Amino acid sequence: MIPNSRQNRLDAGWRFDNTYARLPEAFYARIDPVPVHAPELVVFNAALARTLGLNPNVLKGEEGASVFSGNTIPQGAEPLAQAYAGHQFGSFTVLGDGRAILLGEQLTPEGERFDIQLKGSGRTPFSRRGDGRAALGPMLREYLISEALYALGIPTTRSLAVVTTGEPVYRETALQGAILTRTASSHLRVGTFEYAAARSNPAELRTLADYAIHRHFPHLAADANPYLALVAEVLDRQASLVATWMLTGFIHGVMNTDNTALSGETIDYGPCAFMDVFDPNTVFSSIDLHGRYAYGKQPQIVQWNLTRFAEALLPLIHEDPEGAVEMAQGKLSRFPDTFRNYWIAGMRAKLGLIDQEADDSILAEDLLNILQRQRADFTNTFRGLASDSLPDAAIFQSRDFKEWFERWQARRKRQPNSLESSRRLMKTSNPAVIPRNHLVEEALEAAVEQADFTVMERLMEALSQPYLEPPEEAGYHLPPPPSAQPYRTYCGT
Repeated sequence: MIPNSRQNRLDAGWRFDNTYARLPEAFYARIDPVPVHAPELVVFNAALARTLGLNPNVLKGEEGASVFSGNTIPQGAEPLAQAYAGHQFGSFTVLGDGRAILLGEQLTPEGERFDIQLKGSGRTPFSRRGDGRAALGPMLREYLISEALYALGIPTTRSLAVVTTGEPVYRETALQGAILTRTASSHLRVGTFEYAAARSNPAELRTLADYAIHRHFPHLAADANPYLALVAEVLDRQASLVATWMLTGFIHGVMNTDNTALSGETIDYGPCAFMDVFDPNTVFSSIDLHGRYAYGKQPQIVQWNLTRFAEALLPLIHEDPEGAVEMAQGKLSRFPDTFRNYWIAGMRAKLGLIDQEADDSILAEDLLNILQRQRADFTNTFRGLASDSLPDAAIFQSRDFKEWFERWQARRKRQPNSLESSRRLMKTSNPAVIPRNHLVEEALEAAVEQADFTVMERLMEALSQPYLEPPEEAGYHLPPPPSAQPYRTYCGT
């Protein structure tokens, strides 16, 4: 096997400070990525590299291919696989990074800290029966959609690079192997705390909680009960995150507790997709047979996940178990209203409502009901409302929409702001372009089957400015043709 090199160019810009590696070793296993024979850098996010303080000119060629494949370990990195657990479709399982290696934590020129993780980098002690590898298609998918969410203003992990390995991975057939480099504020998850709680070691649990507070929420350290405050803070971030998903029609697809990040970032892009026709029951994931993670269930699922987080922290919240449960329930009970407030604030913006009225939520929900009955496109309907004149779509011709439209117009006229300022708000709140599922598949097919990355590059250029109207001839705003239905996504393991 090719050994890992630990000599890399010093001018690449790496500046590691690896705080997670200083936690008790129960939380990780030190292990290097498994080298590959013929790495090739096929996608590189130069803009993100610059934000991280890295030098794109150094990393865009062979040096980058070697580092982002794991063949070269950057100076200062301390590779490890993280241990965690998770409720997967409601069932508790001990997990861990089975195909990912955390290289370390990069400090940016502004002093921000980001995990640098290789996904698909080989077997680890947590791989169980897996090969630790990943295929090119799913890694490109995560790159594309995570960067699309970032452009939409949705908190997310990001993608720095994709390399092909020159080696096959075997699923149902032989596929091209690939490795994704992912960045994140951290990879601390609800499942990390479930893992710590399952070990029944109070000292480890407290150390982990103190670490999470110090890394993400340092202002909580002075709170009278910082661990209860931690529950409230994570709840607020997750409520805000899921509200943004709902407002853009995004369906995560696998909201297991190990995919619920304390930072409030979207993480894991296996079976995710964006909804075209509005329907709260929409499910794309091929393994979600009972619709547990359907679009409309995402708020209640994240509340369920947050309850598991609070349960893990109970020994730290109060020494009396019953008292701890009561205190935690007091925080968790706030989730519906917290989520609702984020959601209705977003819906007001989508409808160009700059002030507030009590019945705004009814106005928004009535429109969504019309969308569902009319089987209307979610994104294009809201974008159409922001246009100078309504498009010719069928929904805008229906009687129930016309009645709703009169109510909406009367509501907009009651606010002191001009209709033009209302329209400007709508055009910055309703994307013209989302990663349409059929377009994502076209881009991935061209890249994987023909080694043609230009289709993906053009799509990503449009997705990088989602609130600008794309050229009409590009077709990025068009719903899928009937032949593209029904659409299914897969976990990409």
